[in-house]
Amino acid sequence: AVKRNLPVLGTKLRAADVADTSSICAWNPDMYGVDMRKPGAQAYYDSIFALYASWGVDFVKMDDMSRPYDSHAAEIEAAHRAIQRCGRPITLSLSPGETPVARGAHVREFAQMWRISDDFWDEWAMLEAQFTRLENWNQWRRPGAWPDADMLPLGRLALGKRDTKFTRDEQRTLMTLWSIARSPLIMGGDLRHLDAPTLALLTNREVIAVNQASTDNRPHFIADGTRVWSARPEGSRDHYVALFNTTDTAKEVALPLRELGLTGAVRVRDLWSGRDDGSASGRLARPLAPHGAGLYRLSAT
Repeated sequence: AVKRNLPVLGTKLRAADVADTSSICAWNPDMYGVDMRKPGAQAYYDSIFALYASWGVDFVKMDDMSRPYDSHAAEIEAAHRAIQRCGRPITLSLSPGETPVARGAHVREFAQMWRISDDFWDEWAMLEAQFTRLENWNQWRRPGAWPDADMLPLGRLALGKRDTKFTRDEQRTLMTLWSIARSPLIMGGDLRHLDAPTLALLTNREVIAVNQASTDNRPHFIADGTRVWSARPEGSRDHYVALFNTTDTAKEVALPLRELGLTGAVRVRDLWSGRDDGSASGRLARPLAPHGAGLYRLSAT
């Protein structure tokens, strides 16, 4: 647009008049940012989102917006205003991270999704780091405002050249963490080449319900080498509990039920197997494989 100096819809200005030629994406330098201090800058964003709305677009991912965050805050606000004016609900997703937690109040006001890390790939160290990030961002999540731990690198990756490097246990840990922390679930693998285990992992309705319809999601800090989260199903007195073993050896992971305000025995349902799994009293404890996870629904007896 700047090279051709195209007109800004509804104004006498042109693209070069609103461009910030000092704002260049480090990994994709063929475009400029918009200088929101200039006349016509908001009109430019309004015209872009009006065009997207006319196409029936529901989701817009704006790249190179979250770092440095403050340098792009005015453009994030401009996109938000443009969406409000375009006549169509559009989800605004900011990428990549790491979005600064200190700007949580701002980002959740003006965007619906924002990346909490740089690109996430199928490396255990990257997955382990997402635990802390999701814990730190938990206070800023609310309906319509979602900290985004990035796409799910499962199945066939790299344009079909290889399979995910995550073990089966790590894949379950990934899906369990994203679900209990309510990170958006977006498949990053090749949907044309899904094997049966990956398809089962992605389509477990009881697990997806945790991601889509739970409240009071929160981490519990219990013991080294473990992570524990809990939540409540919407409209229910039951509890969800996710147990994680982040060590390299098999380990029992437990949550004292008093952490949930429970004093009596509870029925336990294993959401991954889809089977009832006995009862628990005093604490919920399960042996987990290295880098493994379990996800359970607890109901009063």
